[in-house]
Amino acid sequence: MQQEVVRELTGPFSLVVVSAGTSDPSSTRMLADRVAARVTALAASHDAGVTISVIELREIAAEITTALTAQHIGPRLQQAIDALAAADGIIAAAPVYKAGPSGLFTSFFQVLDNDLLIGKPVVIGATAGTQRHALVADDQMRPLFAYLRALPVPTSLFAAPEDWGDGELGRRADRAATELLLLMESGFARKVRDESWGSYQHEYGSAAGNGANGTQTEISLDTDLMRLATGGSAL
Repeated sequence: MQQEVVRELTGPFSLVVVSAGTSDPSSTRMLADRVAARVTALAASHDAGVTISVIELREIAAEITTALTAQHIGPRLQQAIDALAAADGIIAAAPVYKAGPSGLFTSFFQVLDNDLLIGKPVVIGATAGTQRHALVADDQMRPLFAYLRALPVPTSLFAAPEDWGDGELGRRADRAATELLLLMESGFARKVRDESWGSYQHEYGSAAGNGANGTQTEISLDTDLMRLATGGSAL
């Protein structure tokens, strides 16, 4: 039993980077990668390992749209969902357009089951062409993860062009990485599932509980009634 506790606290940890950047290279991806590198280095100093998976939303944009409009989950979107379900920690970064995170970013998290991220620690990052958008990460992105019952770390990140050469961005990235690693080491999300999963009001199809993703269901979705209930056609 003691060995199991130690393994939970020291990894290896699964870290998932979600980037909504649309260019290649992308400043949004660069910001997320900077934090991921710091988490990896810090974990190594704690004698822990980190495996990193990257979800580039621009590569699955069509499947995200299909999921929103037809309630159909494509294979690449399903892979992204499975990665998040197994994640110990998440770095989520978005470009800011017209005073808000990109529609691609918000659409992706809107198609996720509301129970998928319960208790999972998240570093929130945003990039923009002007400092006028500096509050978007806390004003608009943080409430989204609060609704999903994830656990955003106290330090959010924002980078405008002039920030990349400023040491303050690096210091904030270090702080966010430390907060994320400590929360991953705590095993909080896993303990929530093990000890109090049944106390949550689960969304449809996510009440199975202690599995890897909690989304198993015994109900057949391939019936006329269920297709109508989810906005499809019985034909």
